[in-house]
Amino acid sequence: MIQLTNVSKQYDNGIVAVNDITLRIEQGEFVYVIGPSGSGKSTFMKLLNREVIATAGKMVVGKFNVSKIKKKQLPFLRRDVGVVFQDFKLLPNLTAFENIAYALEVTGASGKEIKQRVNEVLNLIGLSHKVHQYPDELSGGEQQRIAIARAIANKPKVLVADEPTGNLDPDTAMEIMQILEDINQSGTTVIMGTHNDYLVNQRKHRVLRLEQGRLISDLYKGDYREIN
Repeated sequence: MIQLTNVSKQYDNGIVAVNDITLRIEQGEFVYVIGPSGSGKSTFMKLLNREVIATAGKMVVGKFNVSKIKKKQLPFLRRDVGVVFQDFKLLPNLTAFENIAYALEVTGASGKEIKQRVNEVLNLIGLSHKVHQYPDELSGGEQQRIAIARAIANKPKVLVADEPTGNLDPDTAMEIMQILEDINQSGTTVIMGTHNDYLVNQRKHRVLRLEQGRLISDLYKGDYREIN
């Protein structure tokens, strides 16, 4: 469960990226976050794992009061909130296996646990045959799949994906979308920032629309066109 109550974020340059948002997202929901560039989508999602800190309001993510979380608790919050980036952010000198394993190594998992879990997520994304490939040997879609596998390696309760299909062709974007929906079906909350109106219209889920930092629409089984 995610609960925001009157949450705002103002940057040092005076820009208010998130403006007095109150909403609740239940565990297991799939939620699109849409809006024009500069609407606050990325800041909204960065607030969820405290990559940025709210200026005002209260935010609860699962068992964590993110508004008051102590520094020593941050690693535990970030195990519960996996993040997928538009530009993948894979480590170029590590193989697909090693990129995913790294997320587990930092938590102190054993070698046996790491091998088992990495193989599980590689099977989930359909890339078991690419286990020894380096990022520059993979297509954009394959790199994004590995990035997703890394984000879910620790079995997070929430997966935040900021424009995960933005650099991909339409067919590959649909494949990534199907993977995200499969992850959601396993009980993980998925929050996806996107400009892709086709995906939003074809794959119906809850739609949050932001504009100038404000939440201006919240529709279940929404449509991109309904809220333009």
